[in-house]
Amino acid sequence: MADVPALPDSLVLEIFLQLPHNAVLSAGLTCHQWLAVSRDEFLWRELFYSYYRIPRSVPRHPAAVSWYREFKRLYDCIPCVEVQTLKEHHDQVLHLAFSHRGHRFSSCSKDCTVKLWDTERLDGTITLVHSSSMRQFNWGYTQFSQFNADDTLLLVSGVYLGPHHSSSGEIAVISLENYTLLSRVRNKPYDVFGCWLNETHLISGNLHWIGNMTSCSVLWLNKAFQDVESENVNVVKRLFKIQNINASTIRTVMVAHCRRHDTPDLLLDYEAQSQARALAQQTGHKHQPILFDLGGTDSEEEEEGCEEEDDEEQQQGEGRPLAANLSQVKYTPLEHVIQGRRSGMTEERELENKVAMLMGKSHTKASNPSVFSSSAAGEAEDMTYLLFTTGSLTYSPHQIGIKRIMPDQMTTCGPVLGEERSSDEFFDSLDHVIDIHGHIIGMGLSPDHRYLYVNSRAWPAGCVISDPMSPPPIAEEIDLHVIDLKSLREERRSLRAHRAFTPNDECFFIFLDVSRDFVASGAEDKHGYIWDRHYNICLAKLQHTDVVNSVAFSPADQELLLSASDDSTIKVWRSPRAMRLAQCPPRALRSGRNLIANLLTRRNTHLNANANVNVNGKP
Repeated sequence: MADVPALPDSLVLEIFLQLPHNAVLSAGLTCHQWLAVSRDEFLWRELFYSYYRIPRSVPRHPAAVSWYREFKRLYDCIPCVEVQTLKEHHDQVLHLAFSHRGHRFSSCSKDCTVKLWDTERLDGTITLVHSSSMRQFNWGYTQFSQFNADDTLLLVSGVYLGPHHSSSGEIAVISLENYTLLSRVRNKPYDVFGCWLNETHLISGNLHWIGNMTSCSVLWLNKAFQDVESENVNVVKRLFKIQNINASTIRTVMVAHCRRHDTPDLLLDYEAQSQARALAQQTGHKHQPILFDLGGTDSEEEEEGCEEEDDEEQQQGEGRPLAANLSQVKYTPLEHVIQGRRSGMTEERELENKVAMLMGKSHTKASNPSVFSSSAAGEAEDMTYLLFTTGSLTYSPHQIGIKRIMPDQMTTCGPVLGEERSSDEFFDSLDHVIDIHGHIIGMGLSPDHRYLYVNSRAWPAGCVISDPMSPPPIAEEIDLHVIDLKSLREERRSLRAHRAFTPNDECFFIFLDVSRDFVASGAEDKHGYIWDRHYNICLAKLQHTDVVNSVAFSPADQELLLSASDDSTIKVWRSPRAMRLAQCPPRALRSGRNLIANLLTRRNTHLNANANVNVNGKP
């Protein structure tokens, strides 16, 4: 090589720009000059945008120190290598949940068991440590689980098989110290799932039908266990009572802990709105944007009819005709609606909907306009939000409701049924509503609880729902929306790659999960998917042989991912980088420590020898 004249760096760089990244890395091993050029920042910037097909308007991640390392992070740190398949379940696996420390995870399945797994074995393998069957409590299957904040209790949600072939939900709390069952809580409908509010209290739901299309959802705060102190205080307390119209119900509750912030008006689904606006211009109709403001008492869900405060008996109010409550409402708009019905101008469902909206408007507790307002200067108060799916146009969940939980609502102490409300305030109003314009099939929070990720299957742009029992057709493509809970609006265009095929009436929940840098989701196309949160690109597909229902990142290491499938397996995925580190010979890791230990031993021996010379006077 000494006799061969070196090429100019600029020419080498031009050559490298024409090569794929792996060829560049191989060429860099040729000589010192090529190695230096192969680490050029301009080179890796070009390779980065071309390989990952990222628009050049998207800046580099703020935490990235170089383009080369950022390329390597997306290429080498994605948990896409299958390392283990867990086959202890005997039916479809529906949900996975890690403990906050990441040392355990739980799994729920159609085999009606909840299983606990250990992730801290020295050899890196995952092993089963406990399994509990819920069939003894007349459960059909387990569907969801969640560890409390200090990883001492496990919430398990399942489908309870009641009499007359009706099914509602139930929540069980299991101690992780000795795996004993501490409590069971009713949960209706079962896809409310339930969630922890804090270390010792959980949220459940109940549902009362007060008409053919109108219902009332009650959200309850429950103490997870009965102790000596709770013998003299409440162990259950009503949080909110919310009206549902057009056959919608509250489902999928979760709690987000956020900082106080200003709240602007919410304007979402820009692409759908632009398409609807173009369609309206063609047809001559005026376009109404999907716009929701804070605190309106005439929001999407307000209705009632269960006058009694005993919300714990689900039979009370069920099947009660809405007409039984009409005599209680005495205002002229209702008389106008009834007159319209008598004249045959209004369909029965439209009548019930109008009556429900009128009752909701007059019997709903006014929202507090300062719920999302900024706090006083210097005050940094945590804000706790209850998030859930709901609707206003049809039974399929297409909106996200947000209700702030105040500090005095964090415990079951105090009035059980809300004595602070006046006698004519049956319902609580929602603090904010976000319309997704499609069927919501999954939600997940980022680790800092600032961003809400939502799986949905979109409705056709500009569609009109005339019958609540006939929602629009839903797309096969799943959109993954990103909503900023600080500004309460969609952050950017939705992510796409995964697909689903079931129709509206068979659509089921697909659980997603979010780590510091990535978001992952299952899909009905027999794959799991991983995206980068900053660049909005799909980085990996994780293959199963059936529908992937749930994915979960380890909170201790985002390069460890689990996926659960209808093929009855749980697959364990690790990153290529983690695999290389795991395959390093143990002696190589110890050699450095041995070298230091040898040096210290020689130094001590030398010092001792000198000390002996000084003391004894001998060479």
